[in-house]
Amino acid sequence: MPATTHSTFIGYITWIFGFMGAHRFYFGKPLTGTLWFFTLGLLGIGWFVDLFLIPGMAQTADRRFHIGKLDYSITWILLVFLGLFGVHRMYMGKWITGILYIFTLALFGIGWLYDLWTLNSQIDAINRAK
Repeated sequence: MPATTHSTFIGYITWIFGFMGAHRFYFGKPLTGTLWFFTLGLLGIGWFVDLFLIPGMAQTADRRFHIGKLDYSITWILLVFLGLFGVHRMYMGKWITGILYIFTLALFGIGWLYDLWTLNSQIDAINRAK
């Protein structure tokens, strides 16, 4: 089995909260993730359809993003559960902003939202650089 950047299993776990767009953010689809967030997964219809689309989303993410020293799933789990404290940023080697996040609760939540939108690109840039 070839190495992957985004786990289908994690995709299904985040799909459980998918009516809020979590799985779409995870797979690098921030625009539709935001749409799902504000429409509750297109009133549940899009959320249900995504149940069948997740394997394809995982394959697309695997082609789009590069494997490297940082693991996408670990970084996403850190963002979701400890993002307001900047733990995901410290994991990525961004210590200054990680510490800043601790004292400002991720810049009063704005930094957390920014990372939700851009985390895959941030990890990809780090993985390509090394």
